[in-house]
Amino acid sequence: MSATENTADVIVVGGGLSGLVAACELTDAGRRVLLVDQEAEQSLGGQAFWSLGGLFLVDSPEQRRMRIKDSFELAWQDWQGTAGFDRDEDHWPRKWAEAYVRWAAGEKHSWLVEQGIKVMPQVGWAERGDGTAEGHGNSVPRFHLTWGVGPAVVRPFVAKIQAAAARGLVDLRFRHRVDELVTSDGAVTGVRGAILEPTSLERGKPTSRVEVGAFELSAQAVIVTSGGIGANLDLVRESWPQRLGTAPRHMVQGVPDYVDGRMIAITEAAGGGVVNRDRMWHYVEGIHNWDPIWTDHGIRIIPGPSSLWLDATGKRLPPPNFPGFDTLGTLGHIMRSGHEHSWFVLTRKIVEKEFALSGSEQNPDVASQSIREVVKSRLAKGAPGPVQAFVDRGVDFVTATDLDALVRGMNAKTETPLIDRAALERTIVARDREVANTYTKDLQIAAIRNARTYLADKITRVVAPHELLDPANGPLIAVKLNILTRKTLGGLHTDLDSRVLAAGGDPAGAQPVPGLYAAGEVAGFGGGGLHGYRALEGTFLGGCLFSGRAAGRAAARAVA
Repeated sequence: MSATENTADVIVVGGGLSGLVAACELTDAGRRVLLVDQEAEQSLGGQAFWSLGGLFLVDSPEQRRMRIKDSFELAWQDWQGTAGFDRDEDHWPRKWAEAYVRWAAGEKHSWLVEQGIKVMPQVGWAERGDGTAEGHGNSVPRFHLTWGVGPAVVRPFVAKIQAAAARGLVDLRFRHRVDELVTSDGAVTGVRGAILEPTSLERGKPTSRVEVGAFELSAQAVIVTSGGIGANLDLVRESWPQRLGTAPRHMVQGVPDYVDGRMIAITEAAGGGVVNRDRMWHYVEGIHNWDPIWTDHGIRIIPGPSSLWLDATGKRLPPPNFPGFDTLGTLGHIMRSGHEHSWFVLTRKIVEKEFALSGSEQNPDVASQSIREVVKSRLAKGAPGPVQAFVDRGVDFVTATDLDALVRGMNAKTETPLIDRAALERTIVARDREVANTYTKDLQIAAIRNARTYLADKITRVVAPHELLDPANGPLIAVKLNILTRKTLGGLHTDLDSRVLAAGGDPAGAQPVPGLYAAGEVAGFGGGGLHGYRALEGTFLGGCLFSGRAAGRAAARAVA
């Protein structure tokens, strides 16, 4: 290859969502881009392709049609109560967070429409919170599901990049693994690394790391958009915070194997600062995929609020650890219990209406973008097909017609029996007595009734309170829940122009490393952690879009 072929205005490291958005902004400004990724072309779009496509929007047209009263002020209150910013290095994350919430309450919806991304009319209520107005959680429904799930978020940007490549503005270098950022006189001027052998494996499958060559590329600026650490379980454990208890020995992966976190250390070696390493987002409702694509492939149950949540020994989890309320609060409780798993106990009625599964491949009706298929799937009798497949085939599911059989099945899933049948019966009977009246002292039953005051939840998402032990509502179902890795909330420290800040010194006064930018999960979705300690959901894809856009625009100005 000639020197010209190995030179561009900007190099983008990573072909995930934030990298694609950054590259699109650069080419829109007429800049030449080299986009490098260690995976093959079939994986373009990265982890976002596998997502459910949830987007956080504030005071959207969809919310207003559902008579949801939302505002920037309410969303910012929720964000701050959720994030819990309390460190010196939260200077830039806090600024990123406020800018993002303003975007979500303003231009974001129209910008998505301009990109060709549409959301479904029903707004979901995720992360319902810790039970206080100023604490963690969404005060109102804000989770907007993309019409077409994750692939529909990725598709417009892939199309733009392919069109820009045809015009000669983008050079796509697949199977190029960056091992080093090249610096000259203190500025980042390129990348070098290994060319990996070609692969025809389908998207998401673990690929070879056999090297067949080397490369070095040069540019005026480099944007790192390489993702987080979710598939690097050793690094997850190394970064695990004490506030979440002991790091789990066993976890299932919510992301493909290539989400390895390599570029964090590589960027750090070039002088970039990393903050909030111990902030992370892992789910507690993970189940083993009966039809896996990547290593230890896990799927998250996105639950409605009705399942009875028990720890590994059968004790009911305390408030506010209800399904769908406080992910990290529940994670900390479970990991301090002395065991690494927990249980849902529920009925046929609950699984049919309240169980959804994360991942684009688990929602073929919405992915099809066919109204007919969605109506057919969601309103048909019984559980949705993908959910029923897990009930029938999943190793974490137990189905039984009576409590004796259910407990035997649950105890068969652990090395030693941990569930006492009599104690579990007392817990369920006590809970069942609380559904006889519309008022109750049981906070979970009260939360279910509150959820059903939101019409969309009442019709499609939250089943009416009923007795779990009534055979008419059965059979009984138990689900063994595992810790599922997912998102890195900390990362490369960046200012509002996505410039990576140098390590050391006062975080508020840190100076940028010349020529170096970062966006997406590798930068904690902006600033090195715009979510703080917790997330409000629907904010990960949005964070990639927002920070990728900022990085692309800033780099385009810098290399003009």
